[in-house]
Amino acid sequence: MSKPFNFKQFTVKQDQCAMKIGTDSVILGAWANLTKQPFATLDIGAGTGILSLMLAQRSHAEVIDALEIDENAYEQCVENFEASPWRDRLFCYHADLAEFTEEIEDKYDLIICNPPFYSEDYKTENRQRDLARFQDAMPFEHLVDSVSKLLIEDGTFCTIIPFKEEDKFIALASAVNLKPNKVTRVRGTLNSEIKRSLIEMSFRESDIKINELIIENARHDYTKAYIDLTKEFYLKM
Repeated sequence: MSKPFNFKQFTVKQDQCAMKIGTDSVILGAWANLTKQPFATLDIGAGTGILSLMLAQRSHAEVIDALEIDENAYEQCVENFEASPWRDRLFCYHADLAEFTEEIEDKYDLIICNPPFYSEDYKTENRQRDLARFQDAMPFEHLVDSVSKLLIEDGTFCTIIPFKEEDKFIALASAVNLKPNKVTRVRGTLNSEIKRSLIEMSFRESDIKINELIIENARHDYTKAYIDLTKEFYLKM
């Protein structure tokens, strides 16, 4: 039984979700660019709902929609939304991305996604966890194509992917006119290899701002940059 995860302004139950709260989601939710103060946001593949809850805490967006295909995760997401201080702004759809993209008429100012990205060809015995983890649950091509249809003309798309997939992802996105504006590469420590790429995209062509985020100086000794990024959320920061 996974314990609920307590943040400063909300709690996330995660016992029904294959993918538990991880550093990737917290970094992405804190890093996503809200300077334009979006009216409507969409979290694709919401899981526990953590990204939408973080956006609700950080913004005045009136429409904060989430999309989740797995039934258990969907129910848990709804439960977490209902228990939060922003329940009137949060809504989760239980749907597949393709059908959602086809049926919804609204478009979004900000789309956020922590996609399932294990493209290795083995599967585990736990189908629910596989669905959450493996890229075949949401191939990158499918994701960027849907985002290009759901994003307003001057909207923003933020995601986190393995660093080794960065070039491929940017190439796939450019085929649907999504261009990278900012890339933050994440390392666990100064001397460890780059593990993740946070990417901000839009339909605008711009010089790409590239920087790095290092999480720890040493075990449980977090860098100032990481503390500054996440301190509004983590209890002990």
